[in-house]
Amino acid sequence: MDTKHLIITGRVQGVGFRHYVAHKARQFHITGWVRNRLDGSVEAMIQGTPENVAAMIVRAHRGPPKSAVTAVTVSDGTGDYADFVTRPTA
Repeated sequence: MDTKHLIITGRVQGVGFRHYVAHKARQFHITGWVRNRLDGSVEAMIQGTPENVAAMIVRAHRGPPKSAVTAVTVSDGTGDYADFVTRPTA
C-alpha cells in the first residue's frame, strides 16, 4: 500500500472538489480522507495500491469541471484507513 498527502490549490473550494475526490477515491478503491482548509486549499490523505494512488493524483490535478487547479503538492502520508471520508474544514 502507498499513502500520500496532497495539498491542492487554486479554485478548489465551492466547486464540488471534495465530492469529486471522494467519488474518484471510491472508483479507484482508495481509502483516506479529504477536507477543505481555511487557507482556501483542499487537503487529502490517500491510500491504495501505487497504481491507484498515482491515478488519484492525476485526477487531483484535473478536478471537477468548475475547478481550476494551480498546484498539487504531494508528500509521503501516514496512517491506516479502512474507508474514505470527508472531514470538517481545518
